[in-house]
Amino acid sequence: MAPVLTILPPRERFAPGQAGAISLVVHRLAGPGDIVVGQPVAAPFADVAFRAALPGCWPFRPLRATARYVAAVARIVRQARPALVEIHNRPDIALALARRFPTLPMTLTLHNDPRPMRGAASPAQRAALARRMRVIAVSEWVSRCFAEGLPGIEVAVLPNCIDMASLPAPLPAAARERTILFAGRVVADKGADAFVAACGALLPHLPGWRACMIGADRFGDVSPETPFLRALRPAARAAGVEMPGYRPHDRVLDEMARAAIVVVPSRWPEPFGLTALEAMACGAALVASPVGGLPDVVGDAAILARPDPVADLAAAIGALAAAPDRRAALSVAGRARAAMFDCAVARDRLGALRRAAIALR
Repeated sequence: MAPVLTILPPRERFAPGQAGAISLVVHRLAGPGDIVVGQPVAAPFADVAFRAALPGCWPFRPLRATARYVAAVARIVRQARPALVEIHNRPDIALALARRFPTLPMTLTLHNDPRPMRGAASPAQRAALARRMRVIAVSEWVSRCFAEGLPGIEVAVLPNCIDMASLPAPLPAAARERTILFAGRVVADKGADAFVAACGALLPHLPGWRACMIGADRFGDVSPETPFLRALRPAARAAGVEMPGYRPHDRVLDEMARAAIVVVPSRWPEPFGLTALEAMACGAALVASPVGGLPDVVGDAAILARPDPVADLAAAIGALAAAPDRRAALSVAGRARAAMFDCAVARDRLGALRRAAIALR
């Protein structure tokens, strides 16, 4: 049987301890006949077939890098002779491959708002994509972004997923650590500074509680010390917020399974909100921003609070810290909500979308 080729964005790293959100989801969804294509990594996930698209060094010029990546992917396509090519989050790469292989079935899965992306910035460009391939969005919010200015356009929705069976066993609410946790990229878009400011206002009034921020500017052990981080560290120290830096994904999940409260205070409209889904699945009581796709993901299983003004975020976290019964109820509701996004459900949906895409050609 011909394989399915799944093409990662060039910067994604398909490897344990290095994977970003897209690689994690692709890994969770990969089936026995799938081949994942991405940038070279020393030790890719061992349970999924992987082909490196760019041997040797990476050029510095972005356009040249994209062209070289497309050429390398095209060589793999010719060798593998797939039944379907799935491109993730890069409309420009999807269009380039479609020009090279005009009869090959393809899908484009969008993990972010496509309107700022090369190859999808205008309604005309997005209409051209939809004519050539099946477009899939990870949330209703992303679907609406793609369809803006295109009445009647059809965009399939395949939410990101989580493997509930593989998660660490969550502690019951009464036994959880009195920890207020942030996990993710430590950047302004994610509301990292708002988290620090809110915890600085709260911790003096919450004896026995601690606050922790896990993450760095990027995923992986090597991440730059940005001006934002340099300014945030002294503020975090003054606020009593611990900043242990980047931690592998499995350790982040362990922390979520023990923490009483997880906060996702994004300013940026999250296209989906995988961190929020993971926090709910791990049984933490969740505070999340009402922006982007986050409200669709959390439903009524979280408290919604914007990061600005900080007083509103602090009030939401403080009220939850003072209400153990509310935390326990959100823990139960969050686990039930997260089960709706289990990988088994997503794989069935993905299989149906793949069959439909192949049948169209």
